[in-house]
Amino acid sequence: MTPPVRLRPEIVALPPYRQGRPAAASAFKLSSNENPNPPHPAVVAAIAESAAGINRYPDATALAVRERLAERHGVGPDEVIVGAGSVSLLAQLIQAAAGAGDEVVFAWRSFEAYPGLVTVAGATPVPVPLTADARHDLPAMVAAVTDRTRLLLVCSPNNPTGPTVGAAEFAELMAQLPADLLVVLDEAYAEFVTDASSVDGAALLGRWPNLVVLRTFSKAYGLAGLRVGYALGESSILDAARATQIPLSVTGAAQAAVLAALDHEPELLAQVAELAERRERVRDALVQQGWSIPSSQGNFVWLATGAATAEVAERFTAAGIVGRAFPGEGIRVSIGEEGSVRILLQIAGEVVRGL
Repeated sequence: MTPPVRLRPEIVALPPYRQGRPAAASAFKLSSNENPNPPHPAVVAAIAESAAGINRYPDATALAVRERLAERHGVGPDEVIVGAGSVSLLAQLIQAAAGAGDEVVFAWRSFEAYPGLVTVAGATPVPVPLTADARHDLPAMVAAVTDRTRLLLVCSPNNPTGPTVGAAEFAELMAQLPADLLVVLDEAYAEFVTDASSVDGAALLGRWPNLVVLRTFSKAYGLAGLRVGYALGESSILDAARATQIPLSVTGAAQAAVLAALDHEPELLAQVAELAERRERVRDALVQQGWSIPSSQGNFVWLATGAATAEVAERFTAAGIVGRAFPGEGIRVSIGEEGSVRILLQIAGEVVRGL
């Protein structure tokens, strides 16, 4: 339908972000990479307590959260910014760095929101295909950088395929890029990483002034419904991102929940370790069935189903497993409750014989 007013044509043509498919009450929702565990009781209590003050605006700078994170990462509070999810902060960084005539380089397929965020900023997306084993092709990404490139984006672990970028290859990447090019390392699934050779953005703070690291509380900490994430980087870069931020976008409930979650972090990370172990069991079983599964370090696995994706996704859905289908490419299946594993593997075993 044609809008009744004049709008930017590239925005009108842009498909909106599509959330993971909802699931019936009897099914397992494995489409959105959520933490399947219920929120910690202390987090629920903190949210309830914060409700008494919802007639007041929250702290616009989320200072208490920034101070807590700054202490953890050995940086100053001004080197931390908190936003309504890490994707919101990425949007702010893109808007701060790139506009009409500029380019943003990222791997593809990767997080579905990336090209849309670039287009909304008025810049040009430059997707670089993944390697045959579903990893970032870093040499090709370097080759894609031009004098119009304003931001290069690395997703590790890569969503939806799962592999990380290694620490050594990331250092090599940074050495080949212009020092004034903003590099954003999106580590939304960092807490699930068990491969010690993977890049750890938080450990690199200060080494490269042009590097910004994104993290979130949506996945490992189970706060997806509150939308809160953070970025670490040089304060002048984050100040530019702050200038593009929608004021007061991080609610008081979200800030209270983060502080409570950090107070009980050992318990939450123990749940993360269980999910990572379950991920390995699921992947090993899928490989034994005959699937070619990338070495995922997120809380999901990638099934390369190609042209059969829509049909296979419906097979899973009919059995009570709702995954995230990318037509013509594959299906991302989150690691969910233990009870989902048997059904997932049963259907996957039946499907792989027909591919």
